[in-house]
Amino acid sequence: MHAEQDRELTSVIRKIFEGSGGTYGCPRVHRELRKQGVHVSSRRIARLMREGGMRGRVVRVYRARAKQRRMYAAHENRVRGKVAKKPDTVWVGDVTYLKVARHWCYLAVVMDQCSRRILAWAIRRTRGTQVTRDVFNAAYRIRQPRRLIFHSDRGIEYTAPGFRSRLTALGVRQSTTRGGSPGENAHVESFFHSLKADVVHGVQFLNDKTLRACVKRYVRFYNHKRLHSALGYRSPVEFERVAA
Repeated sequence: MHAEQDRELTSVIRKIFEGSGGTYGCPRVHRELRKQGVHVSSRRIARLMREGGMRGRVVRVYRARAKQRRMYAAHENRVRGKVAKKPDTVWVGDVTYLKVARHWCYLAVVMDQCSRRILAWAIRRTRGTQVTRDVFNAAYRIRQPRRLIFHSDRGIEYTAPGFRSRLTALGVRQSTTRGGSPGENAHVESFFHSLKADVVHGVQFLNDKTLRACVKRYVRFYNHKRLHSALGYRSPVEFERVAA
């Protein structure tokens, strides 16, 4: 059981580490985990980072090999400094972790950047290309956009061939955050913050079913009822209705 918990915690730590562009050491990872409600000792974090080959050295940012430079060039940020003016032109996606009993679950979402509407979501016990692809496919079946940019971070769930090939097949242009700039996916990160602050923090979920029901209720509230200042204090659904 302890080994399984270490594997799950290592996955969460790696998400934070990679999101920092490889610059975060144990102290910063420890602080980030505490901010998100994960309380573990710094000694355990240091051990897992060491075993996982994660060493926070700024120099790594400037030692990109030719293959890495080509990869980064292929995944440019196409939405930096831009704001979608109508729905179904820019979608954003991300994955976060949620605690259930003694294990972690992973929530993947796709959001319309213009309306802030959550188009599709899924909760799984494992993270990877399969869940992000499934969620994207669900959103695509519902909305059928004509010209679309899909924006995310540079996590393997979005940059692996299995996900990239699906976007290419549909004619969707891929966009990613720059290395070490996790704030460039702020819209969906704001949703995760609201979800955790409103209904997750301080709640003990006994099983996956209760967590899934909680998220389902919140997504419906978020889409249909929650007033967004950026949308003129309208809900995403109302905003889309007015914009249509």
